[in-house]
Amino acid sequence: MAAFTALAIGLALAGTATSIYGQVKAGKAAKKQGEAEQRSAESQAELSDYNAAVADVQARDTELRGELDAQRFRSRTRVLVGEQRTGFAAGNVDVGFGSAVDVQADATFLGELDALQVVSNSQREAWGIRVEAEDYRKRAEIQRKEGVNAAAAGKARQTAAYWGAAGTAVSAGGSLLEQKYGWGKAKK
Repeated sequence: MAAFTALAIGLALAGTATSIYGQVKAGKAAKKQGEAEQRSAESQAELSDYNAAVADVQARDTELRGELDAQRFRSRTRVLVGEQRTGFAAGNVDVGFGSAVDVQADATFLGELDALQVVSNSQREAWGIRVEAEDYRKRAEIQRKEGVNAAAAGKARQTAAYWGAAGTAVSAGGSLLEQKYGWGKAKK
């Protein structure tokens, strides 16, 4: 009977040890998974930061191209006004008086309106790109927070597994002591 009891206690100890080992191993795996999720989130955040920086450069480039296009448009307007003056002069019309001045003024005015529209369009496009850049920055911020939360959750799962292992050890110890010494049993 003593050999049977010793065998039962040995098997119970082995089972308990296996259970505790499994719980500890699962806890370590949960922590590693949380850390891996944090590293992945950080990589995604870095990509979002990069995309935001690229969008910032694109927005500035869009504005510069708009300014250059407006300057080119103004140059073409000056050429047009010059051609008008040449045409008027060729027709023996005084280019500095009357209708000739009005036509030149209208061409200059409308040309400037068109140049301003080119600048305005480029600024609106740049604004849209900057909104996109801000979206990338917010994504990066969220991704980093998700990574921190994943790591914390992994650590919490590890702690819970360790407490579970401790509970298993205490419970098994109590059962073995009860079996061996009859603790907790009412005396007859």
